[in-house]
Amino acid sequence: MRNTVNHIENILPKKNQKKTIKCVVWDLDHTMWHGILLENDELTLRKDIPEILATLDSWGIINSIASKNNYDDAITKLETFGIRQYFLYPQISWDLKSNSLQKIKEKLNIGMDSIIFIDDQPFERDEVAFVHEQVTCLDVDSIEQLLQMCKPRFITPESSLRRKMYLDDDIRNQEEQEIGNNKQFLESLQLTFAIAPATIDDLQRVEELTLRTNQLNATGYSYSYEELEALVASPDHHLFVAELTDKYGSYGKIGVAMVACNNNTWTLKLLLMSCRVMSRGVGGVLLNYVINLAKKNGCILQAEFLPTDRNRVMYITYKFAGFTEAGKLDNGGILLAHPANAIVDYPDYIHLSIAE
Repeated sequence: MRNTVNHIENILPKKNQKKTIKCVVWDLDHTMWHGILLENDELTLRKDIPEILATLDSWGIINSIASKNNYDDAITKLETFGIRQYFLYPQISWDLKSNSLQKIKEKLNIGMDSIIFIDDQPFERDEVAFVHEQVTCLDVDSIEQLLQMCKPRFITPESSLRRKMYLDDDIRNQEEQEIGNNKQFLESLQLTFAIAPATIDDLQRVEELTLRTNQLNATGYSYSYEELEALVASPDHHLFVAELTDKYGSYGKIGVAMVACNNNTWTLKLLLMSCRVMSRGVGGVLLNYVINLAKKNGCILQAEFLPTDRNRVMYITYKFAGFTEAGKLDNGGILLAHPANAIVDYPDYIHLSIAE
């Protein structure tokens, strides 16, 4: 049995160094289309633009806009071309484009390093690159290579729904503002948090989550499909996935936990949660489930935490759950331990569904 564990831990984990593109931000004049809108040019879409936008959208990569133009005129032209629906949170104004990208980043709750910015003007690309050095800035001549640069390894069921999920979140946020009381709002959502052991069918999405999730990933590690497949088959590991739904629909698979079992000691090697559900009060539910399961099985529970430039909130999540520092890891991380002296309650506004 220990040979199995050693083999898996020899190949796992690895720090995610690959850039995962989550959003492409487009300029309009001489980029999205040929010509200048305000000069009443006879505008024509650049070659293959509708197909590129549709493909990126189907892959779960968000399209947005940073353009110096009149908002109403530009939106009308996008509607005329039949492509308005692809763009989330378009920033069309006379503001600096670095400011526009900052607003898009905040709306999508993603990192600057996951954004590609396309503009025909060297000045605009340089201005963005100076302020946001992690953004990949491309000349318009690079559009033909864009799909190759962005294509994810797997296209999951969540991918094609990603734009809709953001739009659904906008509806939720509007309702939250109208209700005012956060607890009443969460109760009104009719949240169901489902936890189940991962199956082969889940692994493409789990790999995607480890690649895309940075802020709410306790170690910042990514795992390949093949490595996850070995974990599912291992008798010495538990791999759990979580899905969140509410009255508006499903958020998709949004959480992953992986536990390595060594006799009566369980160690959380991976804990992550999609940033999209951060405001739904569910951040600790999967962790609480693992705590309770360890207690039920009479096991000591530990967790590994590796600080990154974005994941401090996960350390706070562990601390709020009762974990204390128990040592240092060879990789520079922290080993945390939980007393597991009582069953942990779940928020009363969440219906918990557990599949054995």
